[in-house]
Amino acid sequence: MHADAEHILAEFLNLLAAEKRASKHTLKSYRRDLNHLSRYCTNKPIERWQDVQQNDIRAHIAGRHRAGLGSKSLQRELSAIRSFYNFLLKKQIADINPAQHIKAPKQPRKLPKTLDVDQVTGLLEAGAGSALEIRDLAMFELFYSSGLRLSELSALDLPDLDLADQSLLVRSGKGGKSRLLPVGSKAVKAIENWLQQRLKYASVSEPALFISSRGARLGQRNIELRLTQWCKKKGIAEHIHPHMLRHCFAGHLLESSQDLRAVQELLGHSNISTTQIYTHLDFQHLADVYDKTHPRAKKISP
Repeated sequence: MHADAEHILAEFLNLLAAEKRASKHTLKSYRRDLNHLSRYCTNKPIERWQDVQQNDIRAHIAGRHRAGLGSKSLQRELSAIRSFYNFLLKKQIADINPAQHIKAPKQPRKLPKTLDVDQVTGLLEAGAGSALEIRDLAMFELFYSSGLRLSELSALDLPDLDLADQSLLVRSGKGGKSRLLPVGSKAVKAIENWLQQRLKYASVSEPALFISSRGARLGQRNIELRLTQWCKKKGIAEHIHPHMLRHCFAGHLLESSQDLRAVQELLGHSNISTTQIYTHLDFQHLADVYDKTHPRAKKISP
């Protein structure tokens, strides 16, 4: 590109550093992303920034995608280009922002990793050997029984539970929404066992259902660590995190009931499209069964 174009780019980056107080990491990313565009223009050849058109940006992003860049990286590059052209518009160097309406290719949606029923059973029937493991087992049973988010389980208070009715109230789920959830008999029994142990640690004024050995509410990070320690101690090789138990809850329930709306309500999803990812998991299970059992399913080896 023309030397003036390089000078304008340097001016923009200096503005980010001096006036916008951008971090070193942000400046490095902007410089790298805009240098890629500069090289595209040089190869085109395009001499001036104001000569870049929407089709050029589209072709540049398509080329970067073919080179192996993922959706998030392409979105970041487009953001950098838009910011640069907003600067050019303010300086009256460019008349349009050619990246304004260009969108990056969508990221393929990854299916959540789940365990089968036998694996979950093995996890939950590994046996608790201490008061705190009794608490941990109650937490893990509740994750799988009611499909709770990690934040929701950590926030549970004693009044939120009705063990006689086998239900619990999530007072403030995602988006501030509350919902009433059933609690399975295995989880009820595990919680009852924990409540007997809880008396050893809790003060009268502490409302949290799950507390540490010091009597304070158990935080989200500590819950994650306890699940990791549980798996390690019980010889479970699979890397399991709390949200995976929520995925198992949804996948297994949908597999049995085929009731997408009910699973949506139980998970607290505001949009059913979020819940629909579990239909793909269910189909994956059906496809596995088909491959293993249908006499004409197996591919013939060459």
